Amino acid sequence: MELSTLAGNAALKEQLSAQEKGRGLSHAYLISGPAGSGKRTLARLLAAAMVCTGQGEERPCGRCGACKKVFGGIHPDVIQVGADGKDITVGQARQARSDAYVRPNEGSRKVYIFHNAQDMNPSAQNALLKLLEEGPAYAAFLLLAENPGAVLTTIRSRCEGLTLTPVSQAEAGFYLAQRFPNLPREARHTAARSCGGLLGQAVALLEGGQEEDPLWKGAVELLDRMSRGDELSTMEWCVSLEKWDREELAQMLGRAVSLLRDALALQRGGQILSPGQVQRQAAEQAAGLDGKRLLRTVELLEKLRADASFYVSSGILAGALGAGINGGSL
Repeated sequence: MELSTLAGNAALKEQLSAQEKGRGLSHAYLISGPAGSGKRTLARLLAAAMVCTGQGEERPCGRCGACKKVFGGIHPDVIQVGADGKDITVGQARQARSDAYVRPNEGSRKVYIFHNAQDMNPSAQNALLKLLEEGPAYAAFLLLAENPGAVLTTIRSRCEGLTLTPVSQAEAGFYLAQRFPNLPREARHTAARSCGGLLGQAVALLEGGQEEDPLWKGAVELLDRMSRGDELSTMEWCVSLEKWDREELAQMLGRAVSLLRDALALQRGGQILSPGQVQRQAAEQAAGLDGKRLLRTVELLEKLRADASFYVSSGILAGALGAGINGGSL
């Protein structure tokens, strides 16, 4: 298979290529991984491979009319369900089941992509289960989930699992250089360093809007409160983070780590690589703090990010952050 546009994940690519050349692609996949890990990219590539009409050995060829329509988001036989970010309802799942029995418009396959499958309620998941069990042979189903454990066991048992993992900083840097060749190298380096291997986050940063990005805003606010030294307001603010999604909280902490490292670089006479003026100002302000405290804070934030990957709740992460920032573990 031609999967070069999906960064990293070499073992998964080899698995799919061998499968496609052998028995063929499965009729149902559960694609899992953190936000920004490439789930949508992989789903688009699989969908294109399934409807590709190219004559060469590699699929998707990327050149035929079917591939171009998939990558342009206009292929009538590739149906997106829940792409708007809203929870998929039982009605939508039943509608997909009815629609699946209408033969493809243009090709031999019909592909359904279900977004945020882990957020579907039990009724919607059971309706989807019937579709997986009873769907016609020409239909294929791609389920995307950040937390595959929240998907019913009966559904997981009928899908092949594909787990995406964060890429290395070097892989992120290479990918971003290819996608954004006209952007400054420093900006790409910052995005590769701060995204934690989740390229979707790096792309969002480089495409602009970081000044309004709530994750960067949170990182700047954290450094600002550290610099002011008001323990009560800092603790109150940290506690308010329990309302954040766990993945978003972990990503915000990653951005704060980048700013803290810039603050340390400034203390040592180095240059900073923060992406915007607001972020640079936050790093410059934090550079006035004790260097040992900055190092311990970086260690704390990295530990909390690691804890988040083990599904520690946002409430526990927020409490540990507030206690640590105020000296509890610093």
